[in-house]
Amino acid sequence: MPVSPKIISTLFALSAMTAASTTVLAAPAKKPTVAEAERFLADTEERLNKLNNEQAKGAWVGSNFITDDTEAIASFFAERYLTAAGEAAIGARRFNGLKLPAESARKMMLLQQTLVFADPKEREQYAQLQAAMNGAYGKAKYCPKKADGTADACMALGEMEKVLANSRDEAKLKEMWTGWHAQSPSYKQKYTEYVALSNKGAKQMGFVDTGAMWRAQYDMPPEAFSAEMERLWQQVKPLYEALHTYTRYKLRQTYGPDVVPLTGPIPAHLFGNMWSQSWTNLYPILKPATGASSFDLTKVLEERKTDAKQMTQYAERFYTSLGMQKLPESFWERSLLTKPRDRDVVCHASAWPLNEKDDVRIKMCITPTAEDFTTIHHELGHIYYFLAYTKQPFLFRNGANDGFHEAIGDTVALSITPNYLQKVGLMDKAPDADADIGQLLERALSKVAILPFAYSVDKWRWDVYSGKTKPADYDKSWWQLREQYMGMKRPVAIDASGAGFDAGAKYHVAADVPYARYFLADMLQFQFHRALCREAGYTGPLHRCSVYDNAKAGAKLQQMLAMGASKPWPEALKAISGEDKIDGGALLDYFAPLKTWLDTQNAAFAAAEKK
Repeated sequence: MPVSPKIISTLFALSAMTAASTTVLAAPAKKPTVAEAERFLADTEERLNKLNNEQAKGAWVGSNFITDDTEAIASFFAERYLTAAGEAAIGARRFNGLKLPAESARKMMLLQQTLVFADPKEREQYAQLQAAMNGAYGKAKYCPKKADGTADACMALGEMEKVLANSRDEAKLKEMWTGWHAQSPSYKQKYTEYVALSNKGAKQMGFVDTGAMWRAQYDMPPEAFSAEMERLWQQVKPLYEALHTYTRYKLRQTYGPDVVPLTGPIPAHLFGNMWSQSWTNLYPILKPATGASSFDLTKVLEERKTDAKQMTQYAERFYTSLGMQKLPESFWERSLLTKPRDRDVVCHASAWPLNEKDDVRIKMCITPTAEDFTTIHHELGHIYYFLAYTKQPFLFRNGANDGFHEAIGDTVALSITPNYLQKVGLMDKAPDADADIGQLLERALSKVAILPFAYSVDKWRWDVYSGKTKPADYDKSWWQLREQYMGMKRPVAIDASGAGFDAGAKYHVAADVPYARYFLADMLQFQFHRALCREAGYTGPLHRCSVYDNAKAGAKLQQMLAMGASKPWPEALKAISGEDKIDGGALLDYFAPLKTWLDTQNAAFAAAEKK
């Protein structure tokens, strides 16, 4: 899934903490004043803004020109920023307990949700490990051998994903899956060192571990956030289980009972995706026997030779139809929209704010597919969020929570309906109403299938950071969660030596990007969509609504985007939806017709298996 690398999102920081080591004989510090606190915040935001811009540019170069030199450059600027942020975090503690205006109190709280290190060598090591793992992931390749044992051409992740997406050769799928997952153990030791360092920094700011620090960033205690995630999962679990059961029967028909068992976990390499987080590529074998639309957006885009810029322009026109600004010229000049032929880049799609003005960019290797058409609509959601809150103070230039940032573009993507595709000239005639089940099924293969994955990635990391899961048990714990929440198992046995690192085969683990945001975003986008459809005056089935070209809905969305992180997220949610609690009910409403259909299909399959 796409990720915005906004530096402030976690405020990971490091510091020499020299200010904290004053002598015992020093005179007691004077009681701080409100005026001092306000000056501290103003100076801190000015300094962090400048250093954040420098770090963002260093990170951009490091991701787009992967060499040892650019890795060092990215690490250098990251360390400069994080050192300053760590010093600011320590400085902010002096004002704890002081009665401040609500806005200033929130800034002080945000400054202290961070890591801080006492040892400068650890600060340097932390930044180097971050850059090294990101680089190792981007450079990783699987090099298969020919039948005669000689080396064949090495394959990058993107090439392997195409095989998983399109092949129905079970042996080939297993080779691609195991080939990629064999790459991550090479940086497992770095990850283990990184976890230990990260925990040191979290503890020095009063958190029990890094996982607790992550959970504390949702305007509620860490334990309350854990309970909230479980509550939401239980709310939507029946829908996932219905989809999983249906998919099992179809995979069983495709690969046979020897490969796909009637009960128990299903081998993970059969789901058309390297991490089984999206099952969209299985749609051709899962689609309804009757009533499914034959429309193929990928085919239309390919036949029209739609290039990367044109794909991006379709997405831009959606946002401008809502009353938002056109993208700056610098966006088109500086973004990376296609994979270069001459160098390695991190192709994982991401959106970047490079300064507090309008230097916003996309880094994505766009191809003319339906998946990338949706992804670029998603990525511009980040971009328009950046642009909307650019006038906020530095510490508020972020999403209300990180789930909000991911949900904006996904909300817009829910409006990629047949009606929308007709309006933009990509579909000649809308499918009949009886094709709704096919469309809902295809969307559920991404929106519903990802839910347990998105939940369990961070559930795994919380246990890693807490020490409950030791390095030797990384894979054991990872696959226990895969089985418990996703109903899947490893295609081949776990390495008995404990050397495996399957979690690290996922970008967000190697790059240490929190993943709960995607679970929350999956819930929030349907709440946002329902709210915007109501604002637009729409009254039909939720899955048919598109707010394209509706300025009233756009104004409602823009109002919330402009708030940034200036208020606790329940207030931002209320601004757009009138609700102050995340609720999976909108997602269930959206897929209600599909759930009824799945239950009917599963009952029929079960009856047939008994005969």
